[in-house]
Amino acid sequence: MSIIDDAIDYVKKIFENDYSGHDVFHTLRVYKTATNIACKEKADILIVQLASLLHDVDDKKLSPLTYEHKDKTIKFLESHKVDEIIINRICTIIDEVSFAGKDTIVPSSIEGKCVQDADRLDAIGAIGIARAFAYGGSHNREIYLPDIEPKKDMNKEEYSKHISTTVNHFYEKLFLLKDMMNTQTAKTIAEHRDRYMKSYLSEFMAEWNGEC
Repeated sequence: MSIIDDAIDYVKKIFENDYSGHDVFHTLRVYKTATNIACKEKADILIVQLASLLHDVDDKKLSPLTYEHKDKTIKFLESHKVDEIIINRICTIIDEVSFAGKDTIVPSSIEGKCVQDADRLDAIGAIGIARAFAYGGSHNREIYLPDIEPKKDMNKEEYSKHISTTVNHFYEKLFLLKDMMNTQTAKTIAEHRDRYMKSYLSEFMAEWNGEC
């Protein structure tokens, strides 16, 4: 059994009871998309695959106790005798992947750019819409409150503490992602997904206001 097979089994166990949109299927989609991007961008496939499969196991929202030192990631990789240099590269990719408002980091490697793009692509389009509402519902957030305006241009600290409606989340993050893609491969995919989201939200507002 390969390390990739083991990593897939590992994340299946970790996320088997997650219903917030960060389930194992999210991880597997990021893994597949990141692999496809890496092939086209000539990145190191194995590093991209491992980083994409492990990118959420120490996520601050999901595992705050292991987040800082990437305990789960390191333990898994060390158990498979992965070289320390490779472990550090993977941990750096995971550190750089998250959206942080206007403090968002551009990854320092092509491998990191592939993983970050794949993670962002899964946040937009049809699945991105579904995940946004799943996350909002799991955190008791309102779908939409007309009197609450989206808060834009947040820094990392503001974004991490900000609680808003799911519809506002489209303006505070999701509609920004198309222009934050790193690779040409991801930019092309993002164009379509962004258009779909905007069309959906236009229909949502029309129905909300009783216009159709």
